Amino acid sequence: MTEVRPETRGLWQLGYLVEYRTDLGMRNGLGDHNLNVRGKDDVMGAKKPPFVIAIAGVSGGGKTTVTKHLIEELNHSKALYFDDYNFDGPDDIINWVENGSDYNLWDLTPLIMDLKELCNEQLSYIVLDFPFAYKHFKIRELIDCAVFIDTPLDIALVRRVTRDFKAASVKDILSDMENYISKGRKGYIEMLKSIKPNSDITIDGTQPVSEIVNRICERLEERDKQ
Repeated sequence: MTEVRPETRGLWQLGYLVEYRTDLGMRNGLGDHNLNVRGKDDVMGAKKPPFVIAIAGVSGGGKTTVTKHLIEELNHSKALYFDDYNFDGPDDIINWVENGSDYNLWDLTPLIMDLKELCNEQLSYIVLDFPFAYKHFKIRELIDCAVFIDTPLDIALVRRVTRDFKAASVKDILSDMENYISKGRKGYIEMLKSIKPNSDITIDGTQPVSEIVNRICERLEERDKQ
């Protein structure tokens, strides 16, 4: 895994990238997998590829935390984290958002290569901490389910500031708040209007992490029965 550039990581943490997907048509069920939630092994038939779950949400919404706890709950699972990579993409993030947010401009090759490699391992699940959901044409066919963590913007903002500005000066914090109001908030609003209604599962992000993970597992089990 390559390390993310500090300047790129900061832009993502400020929520400048709008996370949404085109309307591909809501799926009937979650792919062709027979889900074995919480590590129940399928001992009948041929080995099936891992079931890939993408976790989306606004910055500070809980994507990374939920991903880490989910792989602890699901046996035979591994995770990939978007911020662990150094992707080539648009230089001006705000301009990119205001001009329609073409996710295909991002070169996701390193992530796709790692995901395909994991798909060849003896795994039941792969969980992606991944903000693009189904939007990027080169990776969407590898994703079986997109989960949106629906966290109110005020809570997400407080979480992000307390997480990223522990040692920051008051001046830096105020500057970030001004930047959020003038630019960053556009990304959050666009995401709520676009990716939330087009995700397979929406979970209330104000719940405890354990409850969020349980709800995701329950929804996967419900869909498997359909």
